[in-house]
Amino acid sequence: MGVVTLPLGRKNREPVAARDARLNVVAVLLLLIPLGVGIAWTVSIEQPWPVLIALPSGFTLALAPRVAKQWERAVVLRGPGIFWIVPFVESVTKWIDQRVITTSFAAEETLTSDTVPVNVDAVLFWLVYDPEKAALEVQDYQQAVSWAAQTALRDIIGRTSLTDLLRGREQIEDQLQKLIDARSNPWGVTVQSVEMRDVVIPESLQDAMSREAQASREKQARVILGQAEVEIAHSFAKAAESYHNNPTALHLRAMNMLYEGLKEKGALMLVPSSAVESMGMGGLMGAAALRQDALAASGTPPPAKTEIV
Repeated sequence: MGVVTLPLGRKNREPVAARDARLNVVAVLLLLIPLGVGIAWTVSIEQPWPVLIALPSGFTLALAPRVAKQWERAVVLRGPGIFWIVPFVESVTKWIDQRVITTSFAAEETLTSDTVPVNVDAVLFWLVYDPEKAALEVQDYQQAVSWAAQTALRDIIGRTSLTDLLRGREQIEDQLQKLIDARSNPWGVTVQSVEMRDVVIPESLQDAMSREAQASREKQARVILGQAEVEIAHSFAKAAESYHNNPTALHLRAMNMLYEGLKEKGALMLVPSSAVESMGMGGLMGAAALRQDALAASGTPPPAKTEIV
């Protein structure tokens, strides 16, 4: 195979009709030049055979020129070559294409192993490696490959659950390739790969699966929240053990909590009266009240409000 490529060059501003006219002129010149030479030779030697040779040569040359557009590239196939048959005895019964062929196939309303109807679309990439077997071992190898792929897909779906079908596509594609390849190898056909394009399930089942997934996520969230509560309770239990025999540390912690609440602007904190008596918070509360009064007198809104209940 030869590939003819033309350089880009400058932009071609000539219209299509002008290029075709130029091609016609070149073809006419290639026809007239050998014909003129043949006629001149015929006149000089007074024999007709130069014209008989020049005329078919000119027609052959006139068929040679081609014009490729600026955005085109021409592919010229040179081979595998010419072949001969015995007339009236032999004939070409089939032409075999040995390039990679793509065939789309589908399995509609096929039940999985857990009795769920699904529609599956897939694409098969295959080629003929033995033209003799493809021509002699099967009547129509392309149709046979298509039917073999469809039946293999139905077999695989019938042995697979819906969950495995949705999650294990790569494994199913490998199984399909091996199964179709085993069926088509006696026909001189080999399968390169199988690609599943889409798996469609009923809409009612999609809604049920969506609700199930949502419920599962909510359950997991509640479990995580419960585990967090358990960890927090254990932390509080350890903290209570630390504060049990150390009232000073408990008093400092209470003051820190009160301070953190009071420094927030617009915060409202309810402090039990027992805490004021047992933890000695009266001084701190008095200081906080005096600060609020001072801020109110200056016209500044107080940052927090504290009530003893």
